[in-house]
Amino acid sequence: MTLRLYDTATRSVRDFVPREAGKVGVYLCGLTLQGPPHIGHLRSGVNYDVLRRWLLARGFEVRFIRNLTDIDDKILVKACEQDRPFWSIAYANERALTAAYRSLNVLPPTYEPRATGHIPEMHELIAKLIDTGHAYPATDGSGDVYFDVASWPAYGALSGQSPDAMQAADDAPERGKRDPRDFALWKGAKPDEPADAYWPSPWGRGRPGWHIECSAMCWRYLGEEFDIHGGGLDLTFPHHENEIAQSQAAGLPFARYWVHHGLLGIGGAKMGKSLGNALDLAYVASLGVRPIELRYYYAAAHYRSHIDYTEDSLREWASGFRRIEGFVQRAAERVGPGGLGELPAGFVAALDDDLNTSAALAVLQEVLREGNTALAAGDDVTVRTALGSARAMLDILGIDPLDEAWTGGGRVDDLRGVVDSLVALALEQRAQARSRKDWAAADAVRDQLKLAGVVVEDTPQGPRWTIGEQD
Repeated sequence: MTLRLYDTATRSVRDFVPREAGKVGVYLCGLTLQGPPHIGHLRSGVNYDVLRRWLLARGFEVRFIRNLTDIDDKILVKACEQDRPFWSIAYANERALTAAYRSLNVLPPTYEPRATGHIPEMHELIAKLIDTGHAYPATDGSGDVYFDVASWPAYGALSGQSPDAMQAADDAPERGKRDPRDFALWKGAKPDEPADAYWPSPWGRGRPGWHIECSAMCWRYLGEEFDIHGGGLDLTFPHHENEIAQSQAAGLPFARYWVHHGLLGIGGAKMGKSLGNALDLAYVASLGVRPIELRYYYAAAHYRSHIDYTEDSLREWASGFRRIEGFVQRAAERVGPGGLGELPAGFVAALDDDLNTSAALAVLQEVLREGNTALAAGDDVTVRTALGSARAMLDILGIDPLDEAWTGGGRVDDLRGVVDSLVALALEQRAQARSRKDWAAADAVRDQLKLAGVVVEDTPQGPRWTIGEQD
């Protein structure tokens, strides 16, 4: 079987053939750090984490780069509004993003470069573009440098747009441009922006445009040509279109595959702080939905599909995950946790087919049915096989309930150990009440735990507790 991915550039599902046998370079456009992440942003991290895990499972050595945009127009606006250094805003939001990804069991990237750390590479690329006639310094004294869109005939191929039908680029005033569609590579210093948000350059003191940042970081960490460039569907134009143009015009072959994920919206609109509809992980937690359940919600939908968030749908998917978790816990109590088993052929075929997680989960459900039947029949051999297979599939999706990432092993900010101790104390009080046949007191402890979101189930091996509603 061969992994196949939908390539935006060719608008087709293509066999994945890496540039170098056995090795894959992936670049994911990360967050612009003008604010903390919301759950729409976090879908990206989970979707590409599943891709990365699958590439690893297929035997590839993966270099995974996820950048951070720590300077741009929006961050500088926030800096002026808050009378605060731009870098402190970016760093605070970077820490929030890192914590959010960790809570969702997203593997850390191989490298996570910040745009401000790669100004020399940006200067080198811009100089190449000027020397080859694809860019020009503005003649109005602004210090701006622009990419000459008309000089690149292939412009618009990724997004399928005709350059003649494109609107003006809105990243800089038009006065210094030869063509309204030209976009900024370098932005000269402005008196109404923070004085520390600039660097010296051959074209005067200034800062980078958004698009050149990613081209420079791709080049620095993945070389002139690499395998997969990812990001949200909303980045296809203008961001990725501009990346291709400026990189290839500078002589870099650039990305071989363009893989875009669908967005998570709400009420038919894009989720965003400017629209007042952004929901964060704290809000999700207030619904009684755990990070592992939110990750399942993301992974269950095909990565290219649009998700229209509703509270009811999130709760429904969370409830569905608890049934999966319930089997894993009951099976582990019966036969021990074991290790990861073999992946079923159907699961492999589904993920090789453009990461079809919906079809993959159908295979998982079949294994769970077999496992539950075996549990009821006392068939420990089948239970053990089903548990190993289920855990292997869940591990690829990053949601194995027995993984230390979720049980708290080695994670300093995980409160599971504290919760375990408190619940254990309450269950001991309940057990003492039951031993003296004080059923009212025992039921009261159970009811108090339920009000706190802890559901207790009595099993032959003793009480077992989970967080959330019992089905």
